[in-house]
Amino acid sequence: MRALRVLLIVVVVLGVLFAVVDRVAVHLAEGQAADRLKATENLASTPDVSIKGFPFLTQLASGELDDVEVGIKDYEAATGNGDQKIRIDDITADMKGVRFSGDYSSATAATATGTATIAYDQLLKAAKSESAQVAPGVTAHVVGLSDGGDGKIKVDVEVQAAILGIQQRKTLSLLSSATVRGDKVEVRADDLPVVGGVRLPEGRVRSVTDFQQAIDRLPAGVGLDSVRAAADGVKITLKGSDVKLAG
Repeated sequence: MRALRVLLIVVVVLGVLFAVVDRVAVHLAEGQAADRLKATENLASTPDVSIKGFPFLTQLASGELDDVEVGIKDYEAATGNGDQKIRIDDITADMKGVRFSGDYSSATAATATGTATIAYDQLLKAAKSESAQVAPGVTAHVVGLSDGGDGKIKVDVEVQAAILGIQQRKTLSLLSSATVRGDKVEVRADDLPVVGGVRLPEGRVRSVTDFQQAIDRLPAGVGLDSVRAAADGVKITLKGSDVKLAG
């Protein structure tokens, strides 16, 4: 009876030690993964990396992690417009089936889903900043973006028109919808402004009110899935398969 009790105590102690070693190992692995991700993606700050599942050591031995969550505060993405960058806030990604090489130099996730936010001041970079002629004597350009409620973006357009030889300036607000088209976030006005009771030519007006923002330089295998307007910017969902994380 005493021998059985001793055996049970030994089993419990070994189990506790294994759990402690496992947690220490996963903590070290998370730190190394975060440092590598920061270096490979040229991030300004170290991301949060959380390796899910227990035990970690058996996943490590198999060469594949079940579930890895990554959080990045600020991420600079290319826009396809020269050297211009756009800041993406609060990227969260949940990656399943992360396979890594024996020397840990490369890693690929079978699937990945995530969310991110583009603040309105960042999205405004894609809009036409210089005035464009939308009708004889009438020019316009976008001066602000904000939350329009009900999933819409409020687009503020400044219109200048010469009336009786006097330049008049007025800011009009439109409600626009955001959609994903390929690697771009597309903003399109639901209705067009009326100036002085006159509806301006649609093509010219839309050249000002409607615009696209390309989001390049995301990790290989990750693409835009959907977008919706919110209080602090547009919320994007990300989706991908065979996502290359390093190497």
